[in-house]
Amino acid sequence: MEEPATRELEMSLSDGTSDDEMPLSLPAEGSGHSGSIRKGCDPFAQTQRSKLQHRRSRINQQINKEMRMRAGAENLFRATTNNKVKETVALELSFVNSNLQLLKEELEELNSNMEVYQTDSEAVNVPMIPLGLKETKEVDFTVCIQDFICEHYGEDSSLYDKEIKELMDLRQAMRTPSRNQAGLELLMEYYNQLYYLDQRFFPLHRTLGAHFHWYDSLTGVPSCQRTLAFEKGSVLFNLGALFTQIGARQDRSATVGIDRAVEAFQRAAGAFNYLKENFSNAPSLDMSCPSLCMLVRLMVAQVQECVFERVTLTTEDTHFTSQLHLAQEAARVSDVYLLVLQTMAQPLMKDYVPFSWASMVQVKSEHFRAISHYYAAVALCDHTLSAEEEEGDEEAEKAFLQFYVNVPAGPPHSQVLRDPEKRRKLGKAHLRRAVIRHEEAMRVHSLCKILRKMDILQDVLSLTHKRSLDKYSELDREDDFDETAEAPEIQSQTNQKPEITPTNFSTVQVTDIFQRLGPLSVFCARARWGPVRVICLQKGEGGLGLTLRGDSPVLVAGVVPGGCAAEAGLREGDYIVAVDGEDCKWAKHGEVVHMLKSCSERGVELSVVTLHSHDTQLERRAIALSHGSDKENTRQRVLGGAKGQSSASLLNWNRKKKREGGGTTKRLGSTFSLSFGSIRDPEAMY
Repeated sequence: MEEPATRELEMSLSDGTSDDEMPLSLPAEGSGHSGSIRKGCDPFAQTQRSKLQHRRSRINQQINKEMRMRAGAENLFRATTNNKVKETVALELSFVNSNLQLLKEELEELNSNMEVYQTDSEAVNVPMIPLGLKETKEVDFTVCIQDFICEHYGEDSSLYDKEIKELMDLRQAMRTPSRNQAGLELLMEYYNQLYYLDQRFFPLHRTLGAHFHWYDSLTGVPSCQRTLAFEKGSVLFNLGALFTQIGARQDRSATVGIDRAVEAFQRAAGAFNYLKENFSNAPSLDMSCPSLCMLVRLMVAQVQECVFERVTLTTEDTHFTSQLHLAQEAARVSDVYLLVLQTMAQPLMKDYVPFSWASMVQVKSEHFRAISHYYAAVALCDHTLSAEEEEGDEEAEKAFLQFYVNVPAGPPHSQVLRDPEKRRKLGKAHLRRAVIRHEEAMRVHSLCKILRKMDILQDVLSLTHKRSLDKYSELDREDDFDETAEAPEIQSQTNQKPEITPTNFSTVQVTDIFQRLGPLSVFCARARWGPVRVICLQKGEGGLGLTLRGDSPVLVAGVVPGGCAAEAGLREGDYIVAVDGEDCKWAKHGEVVHMLKSCSERGVELSVVTLHSHDTQLERRAIALSHGSDKENTRQRVLGGAKGQSSASLLNWNRKKKREGGGTTKRLGSTFSLSFGSIRDPEAMY
């Protein structure tokens, strides 16, 4: 199956990336590694959320089966020339398409199940829209990683069975994260671990061989790719989805719960936005640019709703300007939900977004617009001017002057504020619009079967509608024969604009599971080196005749011509990986020197490897192939990032990004162009 092009992760030292984008603040590569302490939820636990996820998984598998049957039937229909066979296949296709439609409707109902993710509080709040996690199949890394270790690293792969199992256990746990901080950290841990996996086992322009199967979050359509970028993007998507679930479950009857919900939805928006900006040609629709744009706007709208709820809770007085402020905050919520609704109505999204989501967003837009007009009426009708508070009156006039989108025709604002009858009529006009908007929200709500099942939403809509009707009845008079004027449109405004909080990957520290393979500065999938050579050194009168530099691993920086080391076959640029059979890939400079000085009269046995420089490889291939074409030459690539340098962005998939700055790119594949950090490494003759 041909895979959609996916922009790969790349390391670039010249990219000006921030620490928030990298798995930095990680323990040193050579530090002890005891495995992950974070575990996923028990997949057999019978919670409401786990039952929902199990049903989603089952439907996803059934959809996958039906789609394979449909693909086979379509191929047969195109290939056959027998009319009778074509009729039979066409009938089978109609059955398969009917089954697929039923399964997708069932999955949509599950994806629209918002009540499972809501808070257990008895407070009456409008429900939030959470996002279900993307489902994935198990991945067996055993054979592909073992083969790569044998082929590329030249080591006994059976020695790394424990590390492979640990990686697979971590991925299995990541499939069922708990709905709290521990679940978020579990996803981040696996995501950060993918950085090391990419460096160790994914050479450029070649895949490891493992297939990553993920299902679309909303439709259940399966996608399969071998690129690690797809795995990373799917994990990041689930991180954002988990933030939405955490935000939806907060008790928003108190400011503490509202603040937590705001933070969760802002971080969800950050995850989706980061994915949108760094991932292209997504194989599944839920990670496409239009879908992610819609999700970001939805999260921002839910943050704005939480801001309004906080303002409502903290506004204790019934002063004129306070009520106007509440009306403008509610109008702002209505506006942002209207923007979300317009995004959902785009051609690609119209048939993709669940009907219940679009209905909920429309209900909220109408609901908060109605609330905006209600608070405007309260401000006008319950406020009385005091001649003793001239400064307050000036402030009220100024606020009222900026309250409407367009200045309404008629008497000036100051005259309206000082005339109780004019205030009453204008307030009544606002209440009329509030009642109309409430009724429209209830009408849209009644059209959606899934929303009708949500008692809490029905309660909220009924209570606010009744409140506006009661206020309207209070203002209505028997001798009111004048036709109620049309209330002007309220100018939306907020004192707290939502922020899109980027994901901080450095909050979770991880250690490379496969650190025993050696430091990444040398022992990575992008580097090529010759076979391990065993050098037997005998100390002569002039010493060993070599110069060492750096550590982890120690480099042979120079060899004295005619000396012991040169005669034994040691070359400048060799890396020492073992001394007398003792592994020293992670050894410091002083430790290796101590081993060499402690050697007996029989000498010392060094195991060394030589990295092949990029230029040397080109020369060898040019000689071997003469004037023949060599595709590999066009695929050579420089990997930035020598030892001591910081990593680049974890999600920088755009390989066409221009590198800025005049710094020279370090080549990992060259023994003669390696950087040894800003501080001069110890170098001495032995």
